[in-house]
Amino acid sequence: MTETGPAGTTLVLASASPRRKDLLAQVGLAPDLISAADIDETPLPRERPRDLAVRLAVGKATVVAKDHPGAFVLAADTVVAMGLRVLGKPVNADQARLFLEKLSGRRHSVIGGICVIAPDGSCRQQAVITKVKFKRLTPQDIDAYIASDEWQGKAGGYAIQGLAGAFVPWISGSYTNVVGLSLSDTVNMLTGAGYHRPSS
Repeated sequence: MTETGPAGTTLVLASASPRRKDLLAQVGLAPDLISAADIDETPLPRERPRDLAVRLAVGKATVVAKDHPGAFVLAADTVVAMGLRVLGKPVNADQARLFLEKLSGRRHSVIGGICVIAPDGSCRQQAVITKVKFKRLTPQDIDAYIASDEWQGKAGGYAIQGLAGAFVPWISGSYTNVVGLSLSDTVNMLTGAGYHRPSS
């Protein structure tokens, strides 16, 4: 596929997540194209959460970069973990409830894997880890959150930028990483790869 932007300015976001697109817009980074990658996100046997997040980000970027030569490709993945246990995207309300019960009153890690592939094929990858503490949730808290349907499609079964923000009294690290993409790390990686924002 032929890219249309000037050399060094075409940015492809390898994610259909509206949250990541909105986060990039906050810092003036509007992707020229959005091309979601369809890859198997199943963890490997005994794979650590950090390794999983990075592997998935690299996998998504690699798939999309093949279709967009000459572009900068940005991919990301978010993994929620309690120790070495990954809490993925709940498949139903019962699993979302189970996740919230496990998170209640405890700390967990949100691991953001980020990958940038430059036009020359060079690949930069990074894991960003944010620690998050949940308050102790009442059955009413959990019932109301399940009823909101906000848990759907969310790693760990919650979205900190929504109603679940009331569950989080403390975080250590990047807030935007918990939302879906650490902006400071992403900008640094794109700059280091040679990406230049187009002049307005």
